[in-house]
Amino acid sequence: MSPAVPVPAAAVRGAGPSTVVFLHGVGGDRASWGPQLEVFSRRFRAVAWDAPGYGASAPLQPMTFPGLAASLAALLDHLGVDAAHIVGQSFGGMIAQEFAATYPKRVRSLVLTGTSPAFGRADGDFQKRFVADRLAPLDAGKTMAELAQGIIGNLVGDNPDPAGIKAAVGSMSRVSADTYRASMLCIVGFDRREALGRIAVPTLVLAGSRDSNAPAPMMEKMASKIPGARYVCLQGAGHLANLEQPAAFNEIVLKFLTEVEGG
Repeated sequence: MSPAVPVPAAAVRGAGPSTVVFLHGVGGDRASWGPQLEVFSRRFRAVAWDAPGYGASAPLQPMTFPGLAASLAALLDHLGVDAAHIVGQSFGGMIAQEFAATYPKRVRSLVLTGTSPAFGRADGDFQKRFVADRLAPLDAGKTMAELAQGIIGNLVGDNPDPAGIKAAVGSMSRVSADTYRASMLCIVGFDRREALGRIAVPTLVLAGSRDSNAPAPMMEKMASKIPGARYVCLQGAGHLANLEQPAAFNEIVLKFLTEVEGG
């Protein structure tokens, strides 16, 4: 591990023989995976990181996907883990794809939820509008805490778990404006479409039927590009399926990981 790559902070639960690492989205932190840490720690060593710049983790300057992947490698080195099951949501799913492309031998399986294989060109018109729209409230002086309730409300689907909504709002409220800006600028240049066909580990692509950020048809097409990938659509869920429907999400992912582990 290079000393230039600081080890990100993480919550670590359980002492199972295998490790599963949960990677949160742009508006999250380790607390975004509370319902998963509780359940998965009964069978695995369950790890939820604070991505660089989030929670207790030092920021990357600049924030890039290669840098984020290197930070995840540094965390695994710190934990003494050669290869882990990687679960990534939204931005975390993009990091998971980058990590799988860069460090393929360190991935035992992938779970990609509410994410996509590409955002496009960072200098494209759509991307410029996307960044401008997302950052305009901050430019106008709003705080992340003031924005969190409205943003989360627009991300979820039908009848989300109130505890999950509270956790999501709390996580987003804690994100610094600088980190949110850096993440938005980072995400718009992501494109790993060419790497999908080279993913050689068991992969679960988990969509929410009400997700407008990572629509289910797009995620189904993404799954079709990954050899042997399994696609599941969680009915009624939006972009934050793990917090909106934690019991259903946990059941699907735990079944998948149990099969990968061999029973």
